[in-house]
Amino acid sequence: MMAPLLILSLVLFTHLTGYLCKVTTVGDLAVLEGGSVEIPCHYEPQYASYVKYWCQGRDRGLCTSLARSDAPGRPTAEDKVVLFDDPVQQVFTVTMTNMQEADSGWYWCGVEVGGFWSADDAVSLYINVLHGLSVVNRKVRGEEGTSLTVQCLYSQRLRQNEKKWCRSGDWSSCLVTNSDGLNEDQALEIRDDHTKAFNVTFRRLVSTDTGWYWCASGQQQVAVYIQVTQQVAVHITLPATTGPGVIVTSSPEDNQSVHLPPRQIANGAENQRPLWEYSLMACGVLFIVQLLILLPWKIMDRYMKLKKRRTEEELEDRLSDPPFGDDWQNTSIIILKDPSQKMLGF
Repeated sequence: MMAPLLILSLVLFTHLTGYLCKVTTVGDLAVLEGGSVEIPCHYEPQYASYVKYWCQGRDRGLCTSLARSDAPGRPTAEDKVVLFDDPVQQVFTVTMTNMQEADSGWYWCGVEVGGFWSADDAVSLYINVLHGLSVVNRKVRGEEGTSLTVQCLYSQRLRQNEKKWCRSGDWSSCLVTNSDGLNEDQALEIRDDHTKAFNVTFRRLVSTDTGWYWCASGQQQVAVYIQVTQQVAVHITLPATTGPGVIVTSSPEDNQSVHLPPRQIANGAENQRPLWEYSLMACGVLFIVQLLILLPWKIMDRYMKLKKRRTEEELEDRLSDPPFGDDWQNTSIIILKDPSQKMLGF
């Protein structure tokens, strides 16, 4: 009885571990021949210290290892496959360069778990290496009167071929690169970098430029749609005292205008003083009132202090000469601060 339960527990533990500990990545990818591709492989926090690997093959158990996080030495620019692990972000990134059609196939992002009961945690994706042309955006929009650049990407085998930019349905309109990879006219310029892309630049878009075009090289071609929108115009009419309001035109496409009523000006409003002038005047009046109140009080206070001081000086002079001759030793003297009181000697 214990043996079946033990086996069942181990099976459940294995499946639960596989459910909780997952490696994820992007879906299937397509890349032009001669180009490069970067694949992010995300993992759970508990795998931060584990070995990560990138291998090629339909069967994970038999896939060929191309890069490992524990590989000796540091990656160089000459390496076709580079693996970089970032435990902080919990992702390792694989970069493959100079892709060829033979590189098409199944690949695996893997974490080396090891152990008898635990298989490696890994996820697969298919990379398809193509020969031909492509564009980043199949539909490009530009504003009338501005310039616009379209980038056409090509595979390695088309590097030495001439490049063309043609209007769909009119092959006589094709602008073809010369031996230097350049060509231009009054409206267009085509420039090839001889590595992986050629750029087509409209110098000044007009409404008739709207339509389908082709990036072409050899037998390969890819369609691009150019949409030219009308330039946004804003017309502002400053209102006079009795003139019309402001008219704002948002776009010639919708032909709608917003009319704002003119600002009403009250009678005599043009002669009104600003608020700060009234505040300054009020402060000035208040200062003058305070000065008129404090100045008389200050003068009176100073006069009383001088009068008191003179009285005290007179009293001291009188006491300096005793009025009772030699019998002053038996005399009591009382000094009163109030000058209105009389001084008596005993």
